[in-house]
Amino acid sequence: MLKAMVLGLAVTVLGADPWVVYQGQGSGKPGSGKKVVLVSGDEEYRSEEALPQLGRILAKHHGFNCVVLFAIDPKTGEINPNVNNNIPGLENLADADLMIIATRFRNLPPEQMAHIDGYLKKGKPVIGLRTATHAFNMDGKHPYARYGNGYPGNGAEKAWAEGGFGRMVLGEKWINHHGNHGSEATRGRMAPGAGDHPILTGVKDGTVFGPTDVYGVRLPLPGDSQPLLLGEVVAGMKPDDPAVAGKKNQPMMPVAWTKTYMAPGGDAKGRVFTTTMGSSTDLVNEPFRRLLVNAAYWATGNESKITPDACVDIVGTFKPTKFAFNGYTKGVKPADLAGWE
Repeated sequence: MLKAMVLGLAVTVLGADPWVVYQGQGSGKPGSGKKVVLVSGDEEYRSEEALPQLGRILAKHHGFNCVVLFAIDPKTGEINPNVNNNIPGLENLADADLMIIATRFRNLPPEQMAHIDGYLKKGKPVIGLRTATHAFNMDGKHPYARYGNGYPGNGAEKAWAEGGFGRMVLGEKWINHHGNHGSEATRGRMAPGAGDHPILTGVKDGTVFGPTDVYGVRLPLPGDSQPLLLGEVVAGMKPDDPAVAGKKNQPMMPVAWTKTYMAPGGDAKGRVFTTTMGSSTDLVNEPFRRLLVNAAYWATGNESKITPDACVDIVGTFKPTKFAFNGYTKGVKPADLAGWE
C-alpha cells in the first residue's frame, strides 16, 4: 500500500487498483466504521469529478470510509467516461453499507453487474444522482437486462415493467429534459409536507441551486415515494435569476425524494434517496452538499445524528468542469485523485 500524506491526513491508494479510497477521519463520527461505494460513469455531468469530492467530504468530515469507482479504459488505465462497459471494483459492494451511483446508460458485463445485483438483493441503501435514473442500458439477452433503462418486464419480473433500475429502485427512469438544457437552471423548493424530513435539516427553501436543468418525471412517483424538493425551473443560470414564466412550473417536478425498493429475488427492502440534480457543478452549492450528506446519514440509519450545522465544506481545491459531452479531463488515473487536494 502506498500512503499519501496530504494536509496531514492519510489517504490510501490500493496499489494499482483502478479506484481510490478515502479513509474516514476521526473516531466516533456518525460514519465511522461504515463503508460507502461511490460509482461514477457518465459522459456528460462529470461524475468522475463530483463523486471524489463527495467521497472526500463524507470521509474527512463525517468518518465514512469511501471507495470511489470509475469508468476505466482498460488499455490505458485512465478514467474515460465514454467507456461504457467497464467499472472495475464493484466487488467492493459486497461489504458496503451504502451505494451512491451516478452512472449513465452503462452496458456492464455480467460479472460486474452481478455485484450490483447482489447488493440490491440484500436490500442495502442506495443514493442515486442525476443520470442514475438511466444508469444501465443492456439488450434483452443480457442476464441482468432487467436493470436496463425502460426494461419492459415479463413473467415473474412484471414488477420491473417500464423502467428497470431507474423506475423500480430509484423511482423514475429517463423521461426528458423538463427545463431547457444548458439555459434554465434548477432551484429547490420544499415539497408540501416535507419540511420536517431529516434529510432537509439545515436546508432552507429556495437555497438549493444547480445549473443542471430539471428532469421530467411522471406524477405521482411510484410506491411509497415521498418528494422532498420540487425543481423550480429558473429563467437563466444564476442563483438569483427569477423562475421561468409559463406552465413549466405548474406543477413543479420533484427533484429529490425518498422511497424504498425490493429487488427481484431479494429478501429485504432498502432505503433510497434520489435526486435528479448532481452534476459536479451542482456541488458548488452548499445547501445541495448538505442535502447529500444528510441523505447519507439517513440512508445508513443515522438520521438521529443529523444536525443543521454539520460540516459540508469542500475538501481541497474543487474547480468542477462545466457539464458537456466529451468534456472530461483526459489522462487522469484514479491514483491521481488520491489525497485531499
